[in-house]
Amino acid sequence: MTIGARMLKTGLAVVLAIYVSGLFGFGTPIIATVAAIFTIQPSIYRSWQQVHDQIQSNIIGAAFALGAAQWLGVTPISVGIVCIAVILLNIRLKTTSAIGLTLVTVVAVMEAHAEGWRFALERFAMVLTGIISAFLVNVLVLPPRPKQQFREQVHEAYNILSLLLRTAVSNEIRERVFKEEHERLEQIFRRLDEQYTLFKEDRVFRPAGRRKRARQLLLSRQMIRTLRHGSQLLDAVEEHFYSSPDAAEWAERFDRRIEALTKCHEQLLLKWEGKIKPVAVIRPEPADDLAKDLSAYIGKQPVERRRLLFVASAMFEYAYHLDRLGKLLDRIMRDQSADEGAEEGADEAAEEAIGEKPGQRDARDR
Repeated sequence: MTIGARMLKTGLAVVLAIYVSGLFGFGTPIIATVAAIFTIQPSIYRSWQQVHDQIQSNIIGAAFALGAAQWLGVTPISVGIVCIAVILLNIRLKTTSAIGLTLVTVVAVMEAHAEGWRFALERFAMVLTGIISAFLVNVLVLPPRPKQQFREQVHEAYNILSLLLRTAVSNEIRERVFKEEHERLEQIFRRLDEQYTLFKEDRVFRPAGRRKRARQLLLSRQMIRTLRHGSQLLDAVEEHFYSSPDAAEWAERFDRRIEALTKCHEQLLLKWEGKIKPVAVIRPEPADDLAKDLSAYIGKQPVERRRLLFVASAMFEYAYHLDRLGKLLDRIMRDQSADEGAEEGADEAAEEAIGEKPGQRDARDR
């Protein structure tokens, strides 16, 4: 069990909330620490959105609580009525993530109202202290790096998938190891889906940044799709290949084809990392002969031999998405080169506009 960044930041946010509560002389830091725990999020955008929703929701909740305490008094029934009203209002405003902390604010403010308005406002200040403490920690301490995390998870998923695919037809891997690695792969897929959701939620205001974000979304989605189709090929081999009556005849050819596809996948990831020249064209090798021979084989006794068709279909689907990934990488790299050229041209135009020749400013600076 390792301590992740979010776990560490949650602890630091609690520490900061307690420390600031002491500086302001709050009677108890519990409300501030609860607010800090609720506010920690896996991305800067989500953290900012959470701060916005929490502050808006808690202001409304505190106002409801003060008004209800003034007009209805502080009774179990009035507290319950206010909680129901606040929940409905949060659902209406689409700030459901802030419901939990807002209810804490409502109860705390109504409980403190008997001691005067100053105590009620102090409870609300405690909530704000926890929210702001968590936001500052999330932004300043180990800020989320979604692109780096996504790359690491893609490589981790590929390493597991490659191991399982390369040993699937030969059936060399132990059953226990296969099950453990397959479960790890599914966990990584869930994390990749969450990471892709974080990418989609990001907001970019510069036109160049929006183009870059659009490319990143396209590439990320295709990366996940390709990995998932590789996993589907693995499932097809496990379920159908060994049930075919003549599996041994096709084992070597299927094994070679899967080996070639995993190698192509590896090269595409290396190109994505910038370790292979951008001009290199990487595509899966055609398998026309295999498709023709397999069609003739299945056509003789389709009922008994059709299980190999499921495996071949998954294999061709994997190759199709590898081809799409390769074309997408080529297009994105061309677009990036064009953007870099446009930026260099803009810099040169700016230098000429102020009376300097291109490159003269760099020489002067040196």
